[in-house]
Amino acid sequence: MRTGNEPLQARSPLKIRCGLALWGLLWAIAGAVAFAMAGRPGWAAACAALALVAATDLVIVIRHIRQGPHYQPGKDIPPYEPDDGRNDVFGRRNADGRQRHTKP
Repeated sequence: MRTGNEPLQARSPLKIRCGLALWGLLWAIAGAVAFAMAGRPGWAAACAALALVAATDLVIVIRHIRQGPHYQPGKDIPPYEPDDGRNDVFGRRNADGRQRHTKP
C-alpha cells in the first residue's frame, strides 16, 4: 500500500496523453494533406510541423509506458524515499565528501 502524500486514487496520465497525441497526429496529418491538395503550402507545412511534434510526443509517451512502474506507479509500488539532501543539484561536494554548507 502506498503511503505517500498523493491522493488515494491517483493514476498516471500517460494513457490519456497517448490518446490525445495520437488524435492530434491524425488530425495534423489530415490537415497537411488537405492543405497540400488545396494549394496552401504554408498551412500544409504548419500542419506537418505539428504532426512532427505530436509524433515525437507519442514516441516519448509510449517509451515511458513501456518503462513500467517508475513512470506509472500503481497501488503496490511504495513511494520513493526522500533524498534528505543527499543529492546535490550541481554535484558539488567538500573535500571530505560532504555537501557544501553542511556541518560534520
